[in-house]
Amino acid sequence: MPNVTFIEHDGTVHTVEAELGATVMETALKNDVSSIVAECGGGCTCATCMVYVDDAWSALVGPPSADEEYQLDSAFEVKPTSRLSCQIKITEALDGLVVRTPAYQGR
Repeated sequence: MPNVTFIEHDGTVHTVEAELGATVMETALKNDVSSIVAECGGGCTCATCMVYVDDAWSALVGPPSADEEYQLDSAFEVKPTSRLSCQIKITEALDGLVVRTPAYQGR
């Protein structure tokens, strides 16, 4: 199973196994990553699961969809590598993915 590393805003690091086909958000919730709020449960309607994809992984993860961009437009502290973790599906190619969480999730 692929591994994903979550680095929370306070420096807490979680390296966890992720199920293929699950989302980064689902992986975070299953492994008690407290910085992922996910109010909408993965519906791409709230931006409370935003992460910053590590620069080394940004190209492989790819850009956000139009719907995701719409949600990111109203989020706090958006960066060029911001993505909604509910929209990133785990594949073998993402083994080792590193994401960081913002200090605040919301609008």
